[in-house]
Amino acid sequence: MKFTELSLSEQVLKGIESAGFSDCTEVQEKVLPTSLSRRDVMVQSMTGSGKTAVYVLTILESFVQAIKAGKGKPKALIVAPTRELAVQIEEDTILLGSGIEDLTIGSFYGGVGYGKQDEILEKGCDIFVCTPGRILDYQKMHKIDFREFDIFVVDEADRMFDMGFYPDIQKMFSLLRDCTERQTMLFSATLSTKVRNLAWSFMNDPAEIEVNPEEITVNAITQELYHVAKDEKFTLFLQLLKKENPENCLIFTNTKARCIEVSKRLSLNGYPTKYLMGDLPQAKRLQTIDRMKEGKIRFLVATDVAARGLQIDDLELVVNYDIPDDFENYVHRIGRTARAGKSGKSITLADEEYVFNLEAVENFIQMKIPVIWPEEGDLEQVEDKSASYSFRDLVRNDEYGGRPSRGPRSGAKPSRGGSRPPKRGQPQSSNRPKRTRDERDNKSRGPRPERQGRTQEPQRRRHTGSKSYAEIQNLSLEERLSYYKQQYKSEGGQIPEGTPAAKRSQPTGKKDIPVKKEPTPKQPVTQKQETKPKKKQNFFSRLFRRDK
Repeated sequence: MKFTELSLSEQVLKGIESAGFSDCTEVQEKVLPTSLSRRDVMVQSMTGSGKTAVYVLTILESFVQAIKAGKGKPKALIVAPTRELAVQIEEDTILLGSGIEDLTIGSFYGGVGYGKQDEILEKGCDIFVCTPGRILDYQKMHKIDFREFDIFVVDEADRMFDMGFYPDIQKMFSLLRDCTERQTMLFSATLSTKVRNLAWSFMNDPAEIEVNPEEITVNAITQELYHVAKDEKFTLFLQLLKKENPENCLIFTNTKARCIEVSKRLSLNGYPTKYLMGDLPQAKRLQTIDRMKEGKIRFLVATDVAARGLQIDDLELVVNYDIPDDFENYVHRIGRTARAGKSGKSITLADEEYVFNLEAVENFIQMKIPVIWPEEGDLEQVEDKSASYSFRDLVRNDEYGGRPSRGPRSGAKPSRGGSRPPKRGQPQSSNRPKRTRDERDNKSRGPRPERQGRTQEPQRRRHTGSKSYAEIQNLSLEERLSYYKQQYKSEGGQIPEGTPAAKRSQPTGKKDIPVKKEPTPKQPVTQKQETKPKKKQNFFSRLFRRDK
């Protein structure tokens, strides 16, 4: 079906022509006739199917028809899960609405200041493209009234719910006017029970339209799967890049750390590469995306969250460096290529770490991904110039969300081995300059202070002609005893008690028998008469007591 076959105004057709569209995609052909009739729709469609044009063209046609009828310009609110997707929707809306005069479009998302967005609100806006957090902030500040919106669009609802925005979407629906007084369009990759419950609760008898995922991915995209060991994975990746030699390539990893590592290894091997992940500042993320779209960056490594809504025209190759943990992300990834009816290619590398995710992916797309077993000579041998670099050599801890080394956290306890806090009453810091090690070593040390309680040095034992151990052993027992006696008497005058010499010097004789003492007679003990303590009388008992 061509767009000219639909009941669209000349202004809208002019914007479609400027965008270079002529034929409808499958989702556009199925949904536009229903949405243009002002009916609510609930659509299951994957990324890259052309669903953005469905709700944008519906909004633009409502805008033109309302002006013709003299009803005033309607207002539309489009909610997207990420900032990148919001920016992309804004650009598509500006392009498709280029044939309409006096149309103002603004995007509202977090990560940037409120200044420019406040200016958009002051000048007036017809189509609001936003993320949930920022638009609710403006509602709390009473700068936006949700009852003014005539059209409400929720894009990628399943992803929004996975990111924890389900309560925010419910709140937005409750702030809008009644469902019979507005048009609502909801788009999701899967129509789960949660998505259906939301649609049935807040939408007016929505038409349910499904586009099967295999109709999007299989027909237009050439898919290849390579089984490889983890330690040989990057080398195979370099060989495939040399063989394919793409004009541009988008590489997906499952983690932020792997994203940075692959990007830096590619750069070391002569492929200038940038990486895209959620922790990057908003300005840097948008700058990287713009440079990729302009063709200034050929290779971009990204995580699933960061690349959500990323749209690059004529993307030639998508590489799944890691098989995604969420099987739906496989369709989101390879959907970046083969957009608007064009062909594309995707390569998936399956190692022992993520190969277990393959079964869920193939069940979801209802097909087996063709496995390629390269024979000898099919791939040219390459040298990995980053092989000598370890992960820690390439990636810093603070680059992928880790905390840089900048001292203890606020309120944290000091680690063992660190400086102890000063005692109470002592100054916490000293302005005295620190001496170098040489200065400390060269400084003359004064005399060591004497210990308290010691008034004089103990007298050293006098040398009295003591014999050596060998000489004493040669003496007889009597000579040895007389020698000990002489030694002890010469030093102290008396033989110390407890020594062998003192025991031997005691005169032998009968032991004295101790005299038994007569026991003293026991005196009678007078028992004390136990007297019970008198109970303390209270006030009333003392007042009414009777004296006996």
